[in-house]
Amino acid sequence: MRKILLFFLTQILVVPLFAQQDQISFSEALTTHLPKYKKQADKAYRTENLKRADFLFDSLVKYGLKGSKMDNFKVQDLKKKPVALDEFQKPVYLTTYASWIVPTEGEIPALNKLSEKYGDQVDFVMLFWDSHSTTKELAKKYNKNITVLYVDEMKNDSPYVIKMMKHSLGFPTSFLLNKDKNIIDIRRKVSHPFGIEFEKSFDLNYDSFTSAISLLLINDSSQYSQAEKTLTP
Repeated sequence: MRKILLFFLTQILVVPLFAQQDQISFSEALTTHLPKYKKQADKAYRTENLKRADFLFDSLVKYGLKGSKMDNFKVQDLKKKPVALDEFQKPVYLTTYASWIVPTEGEIPALNKLSEKYGDQVDFVMLFWDSHSTTKELAKKYNKNITVLYVDEMKNDSPYVIKMMKHSLGFPTSFLLNKDKNIIDIRRKVSHPFGIEFEKSFDLNYDSFTSAISLLLINDSSQYSQAEKTLTP
């Protein structure tokens, strides 16, 4: 854990603070960089060059999407009440998902455990592309500290940025957002063969989630320190 924290602290210190005058929205950044990425990524997947595909995704995130501001979209909670992204006041760990995606053995237990530990510091949000009834059933697997939301595309009333999140980056995809909804990073879930021991699957997922949460917390701490220095006479 110490090594993870030191690594991400270094990352935060060398990355400049977001320049508000230069900042664009996530949807604008995606519109700008997506065409080139899709052309190259489609070729990589057609030729089964998965290493190249992963490199292209990481490059898109690092050079095109990080630092942009996530659009303030609205979706629905399990009571069918509209919920806006900006209602979340803490750093946000937002993961897009769907019922036809099978989670790995230790994925949900690892996320549940970490939401118990860090729920007072991070807003954990699962956004499903599913019907209300299906999402309500899936939500039973998640800890109470995880907010489960859904998008029912059959109604065709979801915000444009929501459609872009699904059809451009696919899912599951995790968005690490600071309090201002600036994108710190975008990640895909950890991958491993199905059928491995539960403990190994749990550990792999736990480590992956922990590194992401550490990045959010270190960024939040760094921003607080910068603001404190600015306000201190």
